[in-house]
Amino acid sequence: MPDALEVPEHTKLSGPRSTHRPRILLLCGSLRKVSYSRLLTLEAARLLEHFGAETRIYDPSGLPLPDDAPIDHPKVQELRELSLWSEGQVWTSPERHGAMTGVMKSQIDWIPLAMGSIRPTQGRTLAVMQVSGGSQSFNAVNQMRVLGRWMRMITIPNQSSVAKAYQEFDEHGRMKPSAYYDRVVDVMEELVKFTLLTRDVSGYLTDRYSERKESAAELEKRVNLKSAV
Repeated sequence: MPDALEVPEHTKLSGPRSTHRPRILLLCGSLRKVSYSRLLTLEAARLLEHFGAETRIYDPSGLPLPDDAPIDHPKVQELRELSLWSEGQVWTSPERHGAMTGVMKSQIDWIPLAMGSIRPTQGRTLAVMQVSGGSQSFNAVNQMRVLGRWMRMITIPNQSSVAKAYQEFDEHGRMKPSAYYDRVVDVMEELVKFTLLTRDVSGYLTDRYSERKESAAELEKRVNLKSAV
């Protein structure tokens, strides 16, 4: 459909820029009282605040299993509202049985691809991190990357995987200086940069020919119906 086939324009990638702080939502995939993924999430939030972002951490405690409660459940509504509020997100999960946790997956599953005409995740930036009790692994972050793409998010290139996480935090819950910590700093800095770069043009970046074509076809159908009356 020629009318829907647009040539990308550089001018549409520039224009007025938001002046508020980047809005970052952090999700954690553990409910344990002593949770290293939560400690890593808190460390990430501190770094993000240092880099000028506004952060909110969602507490998954009390969130029902997907499809086991209505969508007006308070914890579901809280999660969806935070996702809409966000311009970028951080997903941090422990690796359990070689995969992300069910707690992490449940949070993502409760965020739909679309809510009416609103997409709660499309065009938002995403950073993924994981902690492991043993040697370093990338199973959880790789799975979350797949989910980020499915949720139409802009997943940044860098990521963090902290091995033997029980050795990486002090008695106050702060991350010790290490190459692992340096990588977390890198990831959060990169997330803020990508969020600043894309947040004001995310609508244009995710505007797709197939969706424009469908919309144009629906409009043509309506016009034809009216003409036939």
